[in-house]
Amino acid sequence: MFQSMLNGAVAMAWLACALFFLRFWRQSHDRLFAFFALSFAVLGVNSVVAGLIDVQDERRYYIYVARLVAFLIILYAIWDKNRASRRG
Repeated sequence: MFQSMLNGAVAMAWLACALFFLRFWRQSHDRLFAFFALSFAVLGVNSVVAGLIDVQDERRYYIYVARLVAFLIILYAIWDKNRASRRG
């Protein structure tokens, strides 16, 4: 009971961060904010999925793959922003 409530709170926090960055992307049209919004949305959906399934099962590796993808999106966003600032 407590674990599912905690997963719901974490998912809500990730999705609130995604909406926060989405708002900044709509104002500035900076790709960094779009990538961050996408990454936090992936983490939010991942928290919902993790709350619905049994995480103790070792065969549920795709939960961690989704987290890896989200963090790789963040790393790519930072690299893309630094590359763009060097060019222009």
